[in-house]
Amino acid sequence: MIRSAKMALILPLLAGAMPAEAKPLPDKAAIASTAQKAMAATGARGLAIAVIDHGKVVSVQSFGARNAKGDPLTTDTVMYGASITKALFGYFVMRLVDEGKVDLDRPIAAMLPKPLPDYGNLDAYGAWGDLAGDDRWRAITPRMTLQHSTGFANFSFLEPDGMLRIHFAPGSRYSYSGEGMILLQFALEQGLGLDMDHELQRLVFDPLDMPRTSLKWRPDFADNLADGWRLDCSVEPHDERSRIRVAGSMDTTITDLANFVAALVSGTGLGEAARAELVRPQLPIRSATQFPVLQEDASASEQIEGLSAALGVVTFAGPQGPGFFKGGYNDSTRNMLVCLERGQRCVLLLSNDARAEAASPMILRSILGETGMPWGWIYPGVKFL
Repeated sequence: MIRSAKMALILPLLAGAMPAEAKPLPDKAAIASTAQKAMAATGARGLAIAVIDHGKVVSVQSFGARNAKGDPLTTDTVMYGASITKALFGYFVMRLVDEGKVDLDRPIAAMLPKPLPDYGNLDAYGAWGDLAGDDRWRAITPRMTLQHSTGFANFSFLEPDGMLRIHFAPGSRYSYSGEGMILLQFALEQGLGLDMDHELQRLVFDPLDMPRTSLKWRPDFADNLADGWRLDCSVEPHDERSRIRVAGSMDTTITDLANFVAALVSGTGLGEAARAELVRPQLPIRSATQFPVLQEDASASEQIEGLSAALGVVTFAGPQGPGFFKGGYNDSTRNMLVCLERGQRCVLLLSNDARAEAASPMILRSILGETGMPWGWIYPGVKFL
């Protein structure tokens, strides 16, 4: 079920001020010029940029190389989506909510035919057996997994002893967790019997025109595939992920993902209440930065006003009104989607070079103007252009 959906788009503006006038969008030539400046300044070898206005894709461009041979990065090159996968998973779950198959606030315990710890430690999913003796897992709901409030670390293998545990009362606060997303995937597959590959195709990829997107490797991707560059300029080959992991296994193109972002900001494919719930500020975020996870609350002066967890995305309040974002990265990937509710405007950045992160604020500002994006919370310590 969906709570407070009618209030979802009544979001606080900073200090109660009226939103600033929207900046006129630059044309494709101006966007290309900005991209080239960003790549020259950072050394990034590949970058793709899409722009959405009034919920429609108005520009999709790619720049640079997709591999060390210098093959061009094109708008159909398959790139690693990384944790932007989580935003797509949130949208997918809300499609299931619309179909009556998922209740966001029904505990996952009620979705599974047997207690979660009884499934043991599964290589394909999680170390559920480690939760034996801590019944707090019974309180975890789909909503908590999508808003990063399960109490898990990001992944159990990052724990000092490699064991999965719950660090705080589920639902009580935000702490980024890919493991939580995997738990919901497990419940959908084992509890509801869903074939994730089929259902993602049916509910997301086919209706949103995403022919070169998948959450597991497809051999037909190999003809136009992006490798990546790490911060030290070394090359990282594209990882062929053999199984679906909704926390971050997506392969996609800038063209495909732009179509998804347009649907995300416009609500295409979702009922009005489901779309509203997807981007409603639900859980205030009180940490000083996104990482490391499991931080205690920052002091009031360090907290970012208006920063909240929604479902698969984070919401913020800025000078142009409310917006939401989701990033994704690994050692050689820097991706970011940023959307403003006003005018249904978005910028999507995909880069196969870790050095591109330093240019993200500059690129966004040049296209959308000042948005109020909390870049320091996302990338603490980074020296931006």
